Amino acid sequence: MSNERFTKDHEWLRLNDDGSITVGITDFAQDQLGDIVFVELPDEGDKFEADTEMAIIESVKAAGDIKIPIAGEVINKNMRLIDEPELVNGDPVGEGWFVKIAPENIDDLNGLMDDSEYKNYLKDL
Repeated sequence: MSNERFTKDHEWLRLNDDGSITVGITDFAQDQLGDIVFVELPDEGDKFEADTEMAIIESVKAAGDIKIPIAGEVINKNMRLIDEPELVNGDPVGEGWFVKIAPENIDDLNGLMDDSEYKNYLKDL
């Protein structure tokens, strides 16, 4: 299994060496949203069920919810996004990550798209 998985809602998940998972939005998603002006993230220790709202993102074009695709507990959040939400535009799959979670079940990643599946999915949009 590669380290990254993707959702149809354009979130990416990266499996880290310590078993945690970093979550963010894809380059496609940030491009569709335009300039990000605000990000509200959950607190460390917050627990989420799969496919529930975990963050709010606002851009010059729209505001929306970011759902967490798999169940888990937030163990870290990207505090830089509070003062620098534009990091999501500049580096969505790097410095613009949202949260790191401890997954309830790591095997839940298997139900998400890998890189080639996601690229094919984008072609159909």
